[in-house]
Amino acid sequence: MNFEWYPGHMEKARRNIEADLKLVDLIIEIIDARIPASSSNPSLNEIVSGKRRLVILNKTDLADPDVTSLWLDYYKKNSTPYLALDSLLKDSGKMVIKAATSACRDKIERDKKRGLRNRRIKAMIIGIPNVGKSTLINTIAGKSTAKTGNKPGVTRGKQWIHAGDSLDLLDTPGVLWPKFSSEKTGEDLAITGAIRNELIPFEELGAILFNWIQENYQGTIEMRYGIKGDYNEFLLRLAEDRGFFRNGEKDTLKAATIFIQEYRTGKLGRISLEKPEEV
Repeated sequence: MNFEWYPGHMEKARRNIEADLKLVDLIIEIIDARIPASSSNPSLNEIVSGKRRLVILNKTDLADPDVTSLWLDYYKKNSTPYLALDSLLKDSGKMVIKAATSACRDKIERDKKRGLRNRRIKAMIIGIPNVGKSTLINTIAGKSTAKTGNKPGVTRGKQWIHAGDSLDLLDTPGVLWPKFSSEKTGEDLAITGAIRNELIPFEELGAILFNWIQENYQGTIEMRYGIKGDYNEFLLRLAEDRGFFRNGEKDTLKAATIFIQEYRTGKLGRISLEKPEEV
């Protein structure tokens, strides 16, 4: 299944990110801990190469902790500064400020030698849509300064946010890229909500998620829904159990939509969709 979503505002945002690089000391890339590779934008990575980097695996509360540990080992072996967290937790803000300070240690020491003490670190937040950038910024700042939402495309313009005594954050819109490297990448992005729901054939996408869970997290679906059988049987039973009917028929589209939404919100448990060995 091939997913592509690259509206005009994303190309404009990409150009603005490139133009604003000169304003910042550090790039903080937010990725989804359930799909670390699929949620890392290769076009942005190319643009910001050469800048100090910090990678944050967000939404760890939704990801399989054992798989997340594998990803942390992967980043460590690749000498990539990283941090895994749940942006909704209060301590996450302190963790990011500490990690950002560490990533800019050489700059801070250089500024001190030049007589520039207590100079604020300026960091740009980048990432794909709906990965939790604005939520994390609000947690770091300790107040609601950035717009948040459970759908892609909430942040559109450039926003500077004052975070603590030592850090200024530049929020940027979520940006995808024109052509995904594989069908799996597009599927992962669609399942986790990085692509607008209006563009998604939920019944087909639900089949992909269903098969992944059955292969990698056996028993999860039966435990949650009390339903055995293949995907078609699952949709029919779920529609019946939840009372989803349309024109007298079982509404399997609504059943598939609810199934994906319950995955996105963690009601199926902590499930990751890719592992480092697949990269």
